[in-house]
Amino acid sequence: MGRSFGRGSAVYLLAGLGLAATLTFAACGGGQRGAAAGDAATFKIGVITSLTGPAAAFGQAHENGYAIALGEINARGGVKGKPIELVYYDDQSRPDQAVQGVNKLIDRDGVPIVLGAYSSENTRAIVPAVTQKQVPLLMPTATADNVMDSNSPWVFRLCAGSSAYASATLDFLKTTSLPRRMAIVYENTNFGQSQADAMAQAAGPAGFEIVANEAYQASAPDYKALLQRVKAASPDIVYFASYLLDASTLMRQSAQVGLEPQAFASAGTGFAAAEFPTADKGAGAYAEYTFSVSQWLPTARWRGSAEFDAAFFKLTGTHPAYHAMQAYAALLTAAAAIDKAPDATPAAIRDAMKTIDLPDTPFGPISFDARGQNRHPVLITQVLGGQYKIVHPPDAAETQAVLPTPPWSARKGL
Repeated sequence: MGRSFGRGSAVYLLAGLGLAATLTFAACGGGQRGAAAGDAATFKIGVITSLTGPAAAFGQAHENGYAIALGEINARGGVKGKPIELVYYDDQSRPDQAVQGVNKLIDRDGVPIVLGAYSSENTRAIVPAVTQKQVPLLMPTATADNVMDSNSPWVFRLCAGSSAYASATLDFLKTTSLPRRMAIVYENTNFGQSQADAMAQAAGPAGFEIVANEAYQASAPDYKALLQRVKAASPDIVYFASYLLDASTLMRQSAQVGLEPQAFASAGTGFAAAEFPTADKGAGAYAEYTFSVSQWLPTARWRGSAEFDAAFFKLTGTHPAYHAMQAYAALLTAAAAIDKAPDATPAAIRDAMKTIDLPDTPFGPISFDARGQNRHPVLITQVLGGQYKIVHPPDAAETQAVLPTPPWSARKGL
């Protein structure tokens, strides 16, 4: 689709897919994408994601996933007889901008539902705003469990949360013969804190000992002192909670300081990004053998997964990670709720979302419990040969896990 969007409403033809998609970019100041007045002939849905800033790679994944879903939905007639128009707001990877985006999308653009944001930090910030304005929020990717703590009747989460990440990781590790001394390394944000707390609370009852628990400030250039402290604790497993830039730096610097646990595991996100195993945008060969939770892969056994992968590749020339699929599934779910609702008011859409039941989507079955949480299973992957491979649970595994992790000196390409 490209990223050279000007200000104002525009219609883009996804030529490689033959899909028509209508997108509007909301004014955010600072030279960001703007919006003209909406067309009454379209049905507006608000999107908040990170198109710039440290999380921009994930915002671009969102953008591409939404574009594919948008083309499919509009090709079959849109919702309530109108094509969908996505009104984007770039939160610049900042919580204050995300809140500003909610206010703009609801008050000025009049959207009856909002999708987003990307990060847990930004998503948590907008929950009070959508609740106060009584407009439903569908979260595609925010995994920190505290984004659901408000018990707001206007909030729904598509993805699995941090407690599910921890339990899935521990379930996998218990099937191995690895010793059970674990270090936790996490970025000091809502996402990282939630993931670290979930693992720390679940590890003891599962028989694992936490020998180090280290927080860091995101996007720092040098983590070697921290990694030396972790190394001194002699963990058998290191569990990271990091976004892409830090995930890549942490793995490169782990090699530099000689940190060699028997397994590097992670809470997804940076360690599960499509760019992570690549040499130009990620850790390259340093990503090899790392384990990660994942919410979806092109090889997942849900019908439509391979087709989405093919559509994404036609659009971008790359294969997707789960962040793009979550955006795709979020828009499909929102469209189903809008069509199910008796009218287009936020309250009607909210009530329809509560009863939505989509048993067969490329993201698996989708329905929400009383708190607004989708019951989504978690996969465990390992980077092998530069590719993510599902290694757990057994009924979904593509291959066996390689353990213990080979020492840095025995690896090729470093």
